[in-house]
Amino acid sequence: MTATSANCFDSGSILDGIRRWVEIETPTDAPEQVNKLADLVAAGYRDLPATVERIAGQSGCGDHLVARSAWGQNEPGILVLSHLDTVHPMGFITRLPFKIEGDVAFGPGIYDMKGGAYLAYHAFRQVCANGARSPLGVTQLYVSDEEIGSPTSRALIEAEGRKAKYVLVTEPARDGGKIVTGRKGVGRFEIFIRGVPSHAGTRPGDGRSAIRELGNIIQTLEAMNDLKRGITVNVGVVRGGTRPNVIAEEAYAEVDMRVPTIADSDELVPKILGLKSRTDGVTVKVTGELNRPPYEKGNAGAALYEHAKTLAAEIGFDLVDTSTGGGSDGNFTAPHTATLDGLGVDGKGAHTHYEQMYISSIEPRARLLHRLYQTLR
Repeated sequence: MTATSANCFDSGSILDGIRRWVEIETPTDAPEQVNKLADLVAAGYRDLPATVERIAGQSGCGDHLVARSAWGQNEPGILVLSHLDTVHPMGFITRLPFKIEGDVAFGPGIYDMKGGAYLAYHAFRQVCANGARSPLGVTQLYVSDEEIGSPTSRALIEAEGRKAKYVLVTEPARDGGKIVTGRKGVGRFEIFIRGVPSHAGTRPGDGRSAIRELGNIIQTLEAMNDLKRGITVNVGVVRGGTRPNVIAEEAYAEVDMRVPTIADSDELVPKILGLKSRTDGVTVKVTGELNRPPYEKGNAGAALYEHAKTLAAEIGFDLVDTSTGGGSDGNFTAPHTATLDGLGVDGKGAHTHYEQMYISSIEPRARLLHRLYQTLR
């Protein structure tokens, strides 16, 4: 390895680039901030053999960016999925400023997932640096709404995913650097219950409590949990009633469902949507759907992982795979395109006040992305 090639992956200079992205706060619900970062990201491609398409934001979300290599766009290539939005609210950077302590760099979104998004961008710059070209074209998609389920980018992700031969997702590594080859599918549902109000003291028999019926519904949903199969159904939000002396006319709940396989989804989604009232005079309405399909480790995905594992060994580290209950945009592509997730930086504390990345993970993981660009055919 030459000194020049080694300097291409200098952790300090890469970390400085990550810092610039982190210090632009990008809550999903602050589209002007997301667009400010999109401006910076787009500017980074101006001197590269690439085109950048900017897709205007919708429904209160920021813009999406699609950066395409100037080569290889006439055949299926490599799609890199990243998101620019974070869960942290505006001003959080005063609580969690960018700082370095030993091998750890802190900052909102540094682990989930600005660190990984920047690694993919940097690796692409290196593919372009010496005039060489990767065997396949590279398309890098940066979306603005992943943290709320990708409602305005899902169609774009799926369309680009179907055109690709491989999908690389720059979500953070898991549990000490593990790559992700499986994610549970995610379903979200809302439950609306309407009963009959009455005075709780003088005419309780005239009422039909929506809250009581919600209790029945919650018990039914809780019974769907099957930890051995990896199925979880969680009632995370409940509201109902007006005053303690009124039989509740209305109640409401929000439900999160996680399933490891499409078969599990096919079984549970109809059950949840088909929930019925046990009480005469009370109506139950359920809306929702499978928001992200399960990301199952198919044959193509397994082969992609084995290839990445071989490259990692050549670089000097062991790449272990895992599955996780959290969803990502990789869920949208895995059912039809070989997908490898968790290619971002290693660290911990996603969505917390101590979110951090390990500086020592920068170089090897940037090199892995670079080698994937260079060797996938």
